Amino acid sequence: MSQDFRSLNIEEQVLRAVEEMGFVEPTPVQVETIPLLLNGRDVIAQAQTGTGKTAAFGIPIIQGITEPGRTPSALILCPTRELAVQVSEEIKRLSAHRDLNTLAIYGGASIEVQFEALERGVDIVAGTPGRVIDHIQRGTIDLSNVRYMVLDEADRMLDMGFIEDIDYILSKVPKKRQTMLFSATILPEIQRMGERHMHRPVMVSVSEDELVLPNTKQMYFSVGRKNKIWALCRVLDKEKPKAIVFAQTKYMVDIIEQRLTSYGYPAAAIHGDLTQAKREKVLSDFRSGKVKILIATDVAARGLDIEGVTYVINYDIPDSPETYVHRIGRTGRAGKEGKAITFVSTDEMHLLDAVEKFTEHKLKQVEVPSSKGRSTEQVREVLDFDEMADIFGMVRFELSLTRKDVQGIVEISDFIVRTARVNEITVGHIVIDDDRTVVEVHKDVAMKVLRALRQSKYKGRKFNVKPLPRARK
Repeated sequence: MSQDFRSLNIEEQVLRAVEEMGFVEPTPVQVETIPLLLNGRDVIAQAQTGTGKTAAFGIPIIQGITEPGRTPSALILCPTRELAVQVSEEIKRLSAHRDLNTLAIYGGASIEVQFEALERGVDIVAGTPGRVIDHIQRGTIDLSNVRYMVLDEADRMLDMGFIEDIDYILSKVPKKRQTMLFSATILPEIQRMGERHMHRPVMVSVSEDELVLPNTKQMYFSVGRKNKIWALCRVLDKEKPKAIVFAQTKYMVDIIEQRLTSYGYPAAAIHGDLTQAKREKVLSDFRSGKVKILIATDVAARGLDIEGVTYVINYDIPDSPETYVHRIGRTGRAGKEGKAITFVSTDEMHLLDAVEKFTEHKLKQVEVPSSKGRSTEQVREVLDFDEMADIFGMVRFELSLTRKDVQGIVEISDFIVRTARVNEITVGHIVIDDDRTVVEVHKDVAMKVLRALRQSKYKGRKFNVKPLPRARK
């Protein structure tokens, strides 16, 4: 066990569990908060998912509960059911060598099963505000012995409108307790919440450059919308990763899943429209390896911490740089290297610039890998004229015709209009050089022009035609 963990005054039973979980050294938020929490201080910690915050509050709680009891000693409030389950599972693993009972309570799961577990006796509860209140009002949970109170992802709970629920729950736990608040951002509302419910809290901030990003190799593909599924399949064929693929909408998540499964990839989708039972089945299959590719929306993946994720693929680049950081934090965990690939179209380069500025890291552009795999014959790269077109919708073609071959601009323009049977207004700027001719045509007729020119001859002579990428500024 690393001397760094031992220096935090963690007891032997917990150290053994930490070692078994594969943690090599403590993260910055763990180094900053664990000693404070072991000394009984209230703490407000600014830390995002992926910084090891569950262990940061979980270890002191486990170490502080010296004997198991029938009623909860610790209550951890989480914004989503996925995070409640995630936190509960990690607490169970951290307390593997302690005789403690942990329970996740959340809506969508059988409340009768939760009744029975609470009746048998539970030491640590991780739950969503709505279901915790449900149990309080039914009289099925006794919070009178809670000594440790955690508000996990407090900013997210505020966004979801849980502020009144949190105030109500905190009014039902003893005032003499230790309170821990973890939030990705410390908003004024978070500070006011601390003033209302905490005793002289210590502020701890983990800066962005201390996230788990150093273990994640970041790169991007320049690829348009029509070729994203092709690029994704090439990565899956070559790398055979355990990957999370992020898309912006539930509709897009479903489309990607349908395409991948039709090609034979072990993929599954997770988003807010799935039933709780289905969501849990998908996550269980992904953890076990039955499913290798998890396609998710940001909301559904909030708080996910699954071991062995080797790749995060941003099928859609997010609008928010903070979301980008949150996404790629799903890989490169526990000291292991991960990779993050972002698909960026020409029109999305400004979003890439924002990510690079926010992370202070220049993403490397790489080419889509060439690879033979299950989908090679089914998914091919296509001409994406939307991606090739400039802001006026014009696409450039290179013709292997030179000044010696072409009399003038009007002549080549008339040839294109006549051969492709298009309106002359769809033909734009033409440049005739010593070694080639470059012609602009509108993207709406680009395929028609390309096919017509490839099948024609100019003054009885065959010539080559190829599309050109959008001219970079």
